[in-house]
Amino acid sequence: MTTTQDPYAGSRETTEGRVYTVTGGDWDQTFGADPHEEERLVVNMGPQHPSTHGVLRLVLDLEGETVTKARVVIGYLHTGIEKTTEYRTWTQGTTLVTRMDYLAPLFNETAYCLAVEKLLGIEAPPRAQTVRVLVMELNRIASHLVGLATFGMEMGALTGMTNGFRERELVLDLLEEITGLRMNHAYVRPGGLAQDLPEGVEGRIREFLEVMPERITAMHRLLTGQPIWQRRLKDVGFLDVTGCLALGVTGPVLRSAGLPWDLRKVEPYCGYETYDFEVPTADTADAWGRYLVRVAEIGESLKIVEQALDRLRPGPVMVEDKKIAWPAQLSLGADGLGNSLDHVRHIMGQSMEALIHHFKLVTEGFRVPAGQVYSAIESPRGELGYHVVSDGGTRPFRVHVRDPSFTNLQATAAMSEGGMIADVIAAIASIDPVMGGVDR
Repeated sequence: MTTTQDPYAGSRETTEGRVYTVTGGDWDQTFGADPHEEERLVVNMGPQHPSTHGVLRLVLDLEGETVTKARVVIGYLHTGIEKTTEYRTWTQGTTLVTRMDYLAPLFNETAYCLAVEKLLGIEAPPRAQTVRVLVMELNRIASHLVGLATFGMEMGALTGMTNGFRERELVLDLLEEITGLRMNHAYVRPGGLAQDLPEGVEGRIREFLEVMPERITAMHRLLTGQPIWQRRLKDVGFLDVTGCLALGVTGPVLRSAGLPWDLRKVEPYCGYETYDFEVPTADTADAWGRYLVRVAEIGESLKIVEQALDRLRPGPVMVEDKKIAWPAQLSLGADGLGNSLDHVRHIMGQSMEALIHHFKLVTEGFRVPAGQVYSAIESPRGELGYHVVSDGGTRPFRVHVRDPSFTNLQATAAMSEGGMIADVIAAIASIDPVMGGVDR
């Protein structure tokens, strides 16, 4: 009897040694008795989406099931967003940067707009600042819920995954009502916001604040006390404060090592210094501590959202300077773009100057004085910084982003080498990288 050779399986000799391509079957039948007794085994984990929080590739050197070397390969989701901003106006840049870390779009928008406003020498009105804090903290809750949900999925706790995404829907419903979109909102604009809060949304946010604490308690009941969950996370992906500082790691990973570094406290922006909240930390420096920190941060964000609601006062949500404010009149109209019918009637039928100005502002954009700034905020994954350069024109000369996912991924080798291959998944999940921000 003859057997058909699988054309997609087999082995070949390379400069790195013998490479096996496996499509299934029993290990002993594929490799023989023990062909790797004196050899290293190189495994490609990826590039794929499941279990890597995005299209990420890990190249792992193994001895048995122990990882001796881990290398991170990125670039599979490259979008060229940073370069594209050089060909769009300052306002249009908001629509681009919101797509980088797509789980924290409002943080990208705010950090970018704070940099543009610093170059312009302006500040958004108080109401706009408060609404920015409100939507960012709602976004932080949604982002952490995705992080916890995918964490559960990758560890085999599928109920944790379904529950996490279920709670996230409550937040996305609110963000959709406020901004018009579930993601990639382009809601925060240079000088303020695209539009004010819609009527009635404050009441629905308060209803959310009543429901969410019990949902977080349920997450603790489901996962925190679960023995298998604890054994999969405790003492896995260890990285202490010294390692974090050496690699530039920030966010929950740094705080899980015991350092309460949070830009909302140490370098406050948008009035965060006036809000009452704590910076959760842990002392375990492992995947378990990162899980606990993120759950605790959801509770702190709920406190900030409630305080932001309490201090909302009537007022404009865009600077008064008509040469910067875009759209020109920020009251939501039938066109869905924020232009009231009264303003449209004014520019189309009563004032040629207003029509010309509106046309130039929308098509050409406003000029930003030459200079360069760095503006950083605390995103759900750590320090999100924008280095923005202007040559005095209507478009950015350069926009470079210090994305926390990109920086934190450097810790993969330190967390994984010397551990088991199964623990690599827990280490990556505890970093919670978003590849849209890494490959921007």
